[in-house]
Amino acid sequence: MLKNASTSLIVRGILALIVGVIAIAWPNVTILALVILFAVYAFMDAGLEFARAFSSGRAGPVIGHLLLGLLGLAAGVIALVWPSPTALVLTLVVGVWAVMGGLLGIFAGFAPGETAGTRTMFILTGLIWVAFGVVLFAHPDAGAVTLALLFGLFSLIAGGTMITQGIELRRTSKSLHSVTPQVTKVA
Repeated sequence: MLKNASTSLIVRGILALIVGVIAIAWPNVTILALVILFAVYAFMDAGLEFARAFSSGRAGPVIGHLLLGLLGLAAGVIALVWPSPTALVLTLVVGVWAVMGGLLGIFAGFAPGETAGTRTMFILTGLIWVAFGVVLFAHPDAGAVTLALLFGLFSLIAGGTMITQGIELRRTSKSLHSVTPQVTKVA
């Protein structure tokens, strides 16, 4: 199980590094892609809400699902028609995500049973996430390009951290497996 978790961390770290390089190299493309991705999500959500509305047997859920579908449809259209305000709102959403994720990482660093190195990595990563979110809240008008560049830097740091955590977890797993046969032979 530890090998799967370490592989997952390493792969996620490599993907984060790739995303970071792309975001820094092409910030305008990155933010436009994010806005378009949000619009696609909104349209898919609207379609699913409409499908749920027409599969419901009672009027109350039908109206609710239809309203949610219309809201999703409107959000997708607004994102495509006015990408700049959408990018600003997405900047604030990413800020909330970063602060919440960072706080959870910091709390994970104080979980019982973690090694000092693991605790340090959790806490440092959490602090980086929180700092990223605070910067986004402090300067949301700085523009989507700044978000893309900060996101790229954040992705590079988080990717490096995840790779380090994955390697550390893999080492721990190997240490546990090398000790386990000796314990069972003694018993």
